Amino acid sequence: MVRGMVTVVDVDAGPTAVARRVEVAAPAAEVFALIADPRQHRELDGSGRMRDLPVLGPERLSVGDSFTVAMEQAGVPYQATSTVTALEDGKTIEWQDGYGRRWRWELSETEAGTTEVTESMEFGTALTPLFDQLSGDTDQHASTITETLQKLAERFAQNPGRPAVCHARWVSPNLRAAS
Repeated sequence: MVRGMVTVVDVDAGPTAVARRVEVAAPAAEVFALIADPRQHRELDGSGRMRDLPVLGPERLSVGDSFTVAMEQAGVPYQATSTVTALEDGKTIEWQDGYGRRWRWELSETEAGTTEVTESMEFGTALTPLFDQLSGDTDQHASTITETLQKLAERFAQNPGRPAVCHARWVSPNLRAAS
């Protein structure tokens, strides 16, 4: 998938996860600082569901911290609370949402000073993984992650002539079952 200068291509995410990777024109520390600040998540929100309301939680996430964001789906407002389950400064941050899904960000700085960022959502840990698959939520999350990483790459684009490359893989559970 191509949007602007961001290209999405397949990467193996495993049977119970959705994952995407993008190359960002910024050092890992800068990218990590943005992701680890939940007040900035609305800027990256690929779902279009985050409401323009204050985020409850710390300015900089640490393991064990919880944060709550205001969301809206089909006109119905709700709050989503997540708890940080893993963090390695500048490299990895993961949180688990109220449904048990794990959202993980992994950063790897390249020799060129750019950062490869992988965002994944593990739905095999969810309280309702079968519902996620049957309802199409996993497909929706795949699109959401792609949009989020495109926004992240565009946010840090320093040279408009240099494309951001986003790698993606998502295999529908229905296609896996058929093969």
